Amino acid sequence: MNDKHTDIEETFADQAETAGATAATDAAEPAQTEAERQRDDYYERLLRKTAEFDNYRRRTERERQALAEAAAADLIEELLPLVDDLERALQAEAGSEGAEAYRRGVELIHRQLTDVLRKRGVRPIEAVGSDFDPHYHQAVVHEAAPGRRDGEVIEEFRRGYLLGERLLRPSMVKVAKGDA
Repeated sequence: MNDKHTDIEETFADQAETAGATAATDAAEPAQTEAERQRDDYYERLLRKTAEFDNYRRRTERERQALAEAAAADLIEELLPLVDDLERALQAEAGSEGAEAYRRGVELIHRQLTDVLRKRGVRPIEAVGSDFDPHYHQAVVHEAAPGRRDGEVIEEFRRGYLLGERLLRPSMVKVAKGDA
């Protein structure tokens, strides 16, 4: 009888082990799917953070570039009156030899200064002969001009400048009035 009891106990023990293994397997499946969900959540978070960082990097680069352009624009706006003075000096009549040497010196300075401005992305607005554009021109005189189009810029009093696509200063111009 002892053998029979031992056999039955071993059978129950085997069945309990099998049931325990099955229960462990069933418990492992939800744990595995929970781990997969957590992994997917972390992956989505990683993608979001990566996209946010890329957006932040692009935004700060745009802001840095805008700040640099604003700083350059401020400096250039201060230099423009110097260019104006040099241009006025160049328009002076050269009467004697000393005046001619002075003129050559002023021409050299003017050329150097305009080269610096050009290297920095500053370009003059070509106004004479073009149509008046209030975005680029400041009309200070309207005058009847036979043979000219209505709204044509016929004289420039002060040159205007652009930095890239940004207007630094509009051109002060005389505009032709149409024949009435």
